[in-house]
Amino acid sequence: MDVDTLAQTLELERLEVNLFRGTTPDKEQRQRIYGGQVIAQSLLAAYATVEDRICHSLHCYFIRPGDPTIPIVFEVDRSRDGGSFTTRRVIAVQHGQQIFNLAASFQNVEEGFEHQADMPDAPAPEEVEDDQAMRRRLAGEIPAADMDWIDRHQPIEMRTVNGRFDVAKPEPREPSQQVWFRAKDKIVGGEPMQQVILAYASDMSLLGTSVRPHGVSWRTPGFQSASLDHAMWFHRPTDFNEWHLYVQESPSASGGRGFNLGYIYRASDGALVASCAQEGLMRMRRPKGQG
Repeated sequence: MDVDTLAQTLELERLEVNLFRGTTPDKEQRQRIYGGQVIAQSLLAAYATVEDRICHSLHCYFIRPGDPTIPIVFEVDRSRDGGSFTTRRVIAVQHGQQIFNLAASFQNVEEGFEHQADMPDAPAPEEVEDDQAMRRRLAGEIPAADMDWIDRHQPIEMRTVNGRFDVAKPEPREPSQQVWFRAKDKIVGGEPMQQVILAYASDMSLLGTSVRPHGVSWRTPGFQSASLDHAMWFHRPTDFNEWHLYVQESPSASGGRGFNLGYIYRASDGALVASCAQEGLMRMRRPKGQG
């Protein structure tokens, strides 16, 4: 799947003024829809009702697992059109039930005070192994279906500094990581589509940050994880075809949930272009018959 195909996959059919329908790729083999997809499509639905303003923040909740075999219906509530800001709320529905909701705020472009945290030091992306190549190298004896997933073309190129852990034999690591990422093919559609693709990618690897200290992975028997909510703030325009450093940390895990923060810096000038926060479910399920 290249970015052109990703953009086409994310495209929505307008059913009514505030009602849209989206689909999931036919080759999608997940049991549930990837969270970044529904974030991106919901942001697209909101943008379809906004003129001449740019999203500066979004906040969303994952309510039910999405079914990749059927379309998603997106209903947009035009909450407010103010003098400087526009607010939209989007509800995603399948099987007659909400699976996800998003609130987004859009602003007129304006000048103002500026400061930012400096981009931390990191090896150049050219010095870091590609994640897909790394997964192949660490694959070992995994089921064929999982190997098919590893080998499928990915629209986002990712390179994890100091490498991803071996999912078959995970070892505890610090609750932080740095990931270089970018869109593989040309993004068209101006700043709104840049934000949509960046939002799609922002859900990748962030939840795993809170898992790192605990020596488990998605292949660990009984381990269960899922995104619960996701927030994103767009600070500055950017070109996501360029390399960006996704700096991630997990300050806390408790109560069956892991909390994660992410900061996205542009490699060319160190600009902080976006920030993210996410909480996810992370628990060990007890085998049946055990109290």
